[in-house]
Amino acid sequence: MTLPTEEEAEKPDTPRRRRWRRIRKIAGWTAGALVGVPLIAFWVAYLVLDVRSPQEVLAGLDKTVVLQYSDGSELLKVIPADGDRTFVPYAQIPAKLRDAIIATEDPTFWDNAGFDPTGIGRAFLTGVGGGSGITQQYIKKSTGDDEATLGRKFAELVLATKITQEQSKEQIFESYVNIISFGRGTFGPAAAMHAYFGKKLDDSMTWSEAAFLAGMIQSPSVHDPAASGDAHAARRWQYVRDKLVARGYVKSDEPMAYPGAEVQPPSETRAGRVTYDEFHLKQQVLAELEQDGFPLGRLQQGTMTVETTLDRGMQDAAMKAVRDRLKNEPKEFRGALVAVDPKTGAVRAYNGGDQGVRDYAGTPHAIGSAFYPFTLAAALRRGYGLDQPIPAPERQEFLGETFQYPEVCGPKCSPSTAMRTQADGPFIALAKQLGPDALSETARQAGIPETVDGVPTLREKDGFLIGPGIAIGRYPLRPLDIAGAYATFAADGLRATPHLVAKVRDESGTVVWEHPDTAAPAFGDDSRRIARDVTTTLRTSLPDGRPAALRFGAAEHGNSPDNQDAWAVGYTPQLATAVWIGSDDDRRLKDATGAKLTGDVVPADIWRTFMTAAHEGKPVHPLGDPEPGVEARPPRR
Repeated sequence: MTLPTEEEAEKPDTPRRRRWRRIRKIAGWTAGALVGVPLIAFWVAYLVLDVRSPQEVLAGLDKTVVLQYSDGSELLKVIPADGDRTFVPYAQIPAKLRDAIIATEDPTFWDNAGFDPTGIGRAFLTGVGGGSGITQQYIKKSTGDDEATLGRKFAELVLATKITQEQSKEQIFESYVNIISFGRGTFGPAAAMHAYFGKKLDDSMTWSEAAFLAGMIQSPSVHDPAASGDAHAARRWQYVRDKLVARGYVKSDEPMAYPGAEVQPPSETRAGRVTYDEFHLKQQVLAELEQDGFPLGRLQQGTMTVETTLDRGMQDAAMKAVRDRLKNEPKEFRGALVAVDPKTGAVRAYNGGDQGVRDYAGTPHAIGSAFYPFTLAAALRRGYGLDQPIPAPERQEFLGETFQYPEVCGPKCSPSTAMRTQADGPFIALAKQLGPDALSETARQAGIPETVDGVPTLREKDGFLIGPGIAIGRYPLRPLDIAGAYATFAADGLRATPHLVAKVRDESGTVVWEHPDTAAPAFGDDSRRIARDVTTTLRTSLPDGRPAALRFGAAEHGNSPDNQDAWAVGYTPQLATAVWIGSDDDRRLKDATGAKLTGDVVPADIWRTFMTAAHEGKPVHPLGDPEPGVEARPPRR
């Protein structure tokens, strides 16, 4: 056997061999970088980043958030109540509250490594933050960084690892529970227990109270019954109770009940820090900000200033118009007024009443015959004309319910004459011809939201069925939403979302968030025609002669001839305003003269007084089509 010589064994150094050596070298360096750089970055971040102590964080949270009118003048300040930042050691946190919070916010808290790998992966792939457990929530609160970015998730991962190695789970929970907001300006369980139940925090806390407080953490400005009502708060409480049962903290037969009757009015209202009017505004603004990614804690940490859409002059005019007109009416009368800029959806005036913590402008009420413009719009979408004859029978059946109303429209009844004469029968007949889905769809296209606090609008209690009540406006709607939907008609068919927050500025005055333009055609290509036809049937004028549109409405009390709710809703090109008058308990109402409550008396007086004041000094703009419209000064009903 002959071995190759040394010269034969040595292969030539060809370009191809040199290229592969370079590729292998680059691949090696790339692999090293992919592994090494993140490890180095993690190690550097681990050494540099640190988690602030709860005491330090609490001191940083003690900052005032200023709410401003649209002109930059001060509306009110959100100031934490005295004593609402008391630090509570872990040993003094009731076990029931601890279990309720963990069951709801982080069921694997005692066993996890401090971070959620799924949330990290989702942030990496989509740029959107995932759900965070207790450790990550504490890190977000302590750093003041709520941005849903990969960088924030990476920092959370580092700090979650570090804090889990350096502190016990008990210490982590202690830090977390003392800096989170429970709403009403409170941070920590002691302040929350006092604000909601007027009690000292100790082991006498019930499971019902613990479930209530644990439910506040996710979105306190929304879940507070003073803001959203007991029905919404009870649903949130039930959610927490179900988690406690499902995760074995309480037995399914444990006697628990929603503690709504025990919940105290907001502490800042009891202490006189804000009026009820201001409290309603504050709650609405904070709830809206929370939905836009600016919870109260973030606002306070950043010393942020909130510019609202409210006009100082209009806000004062709204309060005065409601207060002055109701002062001589029966004591059970309640009122609300909301005014919206049709072009942008900006709320210019918001009055939820001054009789208590209940916000009547943000609470649904039966709208009654003020719903008929939506019925008319649905008919116009189907090709009906304003002067087209429509039936007006006194007695008719719709979806299994019999309706009987006097015939007031006349022998040649049309949508125009039906609206002008405040007739009911023709609109029930239209509802029967169009079908309930068409009415619901059109109202939602105009701006009625599909849900309010998670409950479907324009539906029966099951959330799916549309019953005969839609024909006569029996389904309750909020004045805020009614004003926004009528604003669509005022804006020639352009729908804009009603909102109270215009801008958010940081400590330096830089705008960090601004409400986007949401205006869009409500009814497709026919939006302008439909809106102007509806306006034609509602024409009236203000005392100064400027053109306006106005519709009265009343909702009957059961099967009685009396009414429980009354409305005046109308607009000019500059402003759409809804006025509601009713009571706390849906009773039959009569005004100071002994006459039944109707929309064309008390609500209409408030509407005209406010609209006259709101338009003082403003230019007169044409409304709808320029040709003379239908006189809309209907008889009292």
